[in-house]
Amino acid sequence: MYLTNRFFWILGAIMALFALAYPFGWLFPMAQIALGAGAALLLADVLLLYLRKPQIACERRLSTVFSLSDPNEVIIAVENQGNIYFNLTITDELPPQFQQRDFEIHCELPPGQPYLAKHVLRPLSRGVYDFGNINVFASTRLGLAERKLVFKQPQEVAVYPSIIQMKQYELRAMQHIAHETGIKKMRRIGHSYEFEQIKNYVEGDDYRSVNWKASSRRATLMVNQYEDERSQQVYCIIDKSRVMKMPFEGLSLMDYAINTVLAISNIILKKQDKAGLLTFSDVIGATLKAERDSSQLKRILESLYREKERPGEANYELLYEGVRRLIGMRSLLLLFTNFESSYALERALPTLRRLNRSHLLVVVFFENTEIRKLASEDVQKTADIYRQTVARQFLQDKKEMVIKLRQYGIQAVLTRPEDLTLNTINKYLELKSRGLI
Repeated sequence: MYLTNRFFWILGAIMALFALAYPFGWLFPMAQIALGAGAALLLADVLLLYLRKPQIACERRLSTVFSLSDPNEVIIAVENQGNIYFNLTITDELPPQFQQRDFEIHCELPPGQPYLAKHVLRPLSRGVYDFGNINVFASTRLGLAERKLVFKQPQEVAVYPSIIQMKQYELRAMQHIAHETGIKKMRRIGHSYEFEQIKNYVEGDDYRSVNWKASSRRATLMVNQYEDERSQQVYCIIDKSRVMKMPFEGLSLMDYAINTVLAISNIILKKQDKAGLLTFSDVIGATLKAERDSSQLKRILESLYREKERPGEANYELLYEGVRRLIGMRSLLLLFTNFESSYALERALPTLRRLNRSHLLVVVFFENTEIRKLASEDVQKTADIYRQTVARQFLQDKKEMVIKLRQYGIQAVLTRPEDLTLNTINKYLELKSRGLI
């Protein structure tokens, strides 16, 4: 049994009444009556709660899989199956990864009425999350005591890379006319050699695509329509060394990259290309040969779910050997990594140039948004000027890294972590529309 705040407020008022009875004796009988009435109400409240167990049903409803970094809905359904009015306080034993120890739901439940309590959880790491019991503290209208009801509902939920974001970007990228913010519609220069169909000429069609034989048969202009080449190999390569452990808004750079790889792999497969995966650090991690079958996305998802950051430095020589063994033909390589200094880039550059000779390499690395905030803050003291100078020099170094990579013919994308998926998809669509893959 738990005594409520209302009980202690009433008890405090009765004690104050007894204290006032010392100088004002006529208050003593009133204090005695108040004490007796309070005791009787408490006894009645306890009997209502404990004479018979409250007929309350409670269950937790949630998906068996959560999406990393997205809001995932959890529903707690309670129902009063008895004939007594209850006030309920519901506490759910959330997984320790959330570090949320003050979660409570308050509701009023008339007899025979159900209630659905909805809340959202945003997981920031992959893995298994364990939910515990649901604790319901029930009180009557008197509200002097509470009875704790424990509903044993342990549940396990696996947190996978963001499936919600994958679906959102699929809808944007696969539409022929992309008006959604962010997805660019790239103008094709020339066309690929993959024939699709012959169609009637409309104003604006390339006159070089006129099919004269079909035009003569139909007595009207007909043009050949081409589509993007298919069955091209695209590999996503994730650096899982210590430089990818940097956190931004609660999520590590590696988790941003993992969410992006899942989204871009889905689009690659929808575009009829082959998607593959390779992870590395001081050792080679997951390796998936590029395929286009229906189960490839699931294999990529399972591989990404199991990946963990490693404390060592990235071994680019090992990456080169892994790429040479795994990938036989020319492919598009999307390398997700991070360079925090020009020295780090200089060490990796010889290997990146060798990779770019055999494949089309795109290096995707991150802008430090915290330093950008520091560089744009108002200056108050002389020390702030020094800090801003260093921050701006750091940002300039990142831009110079992009220029250096492009000087050697390596495609480069410098992006904020939150814009990673969008910029990577745009780069893939741009390269595909230009026929560079």
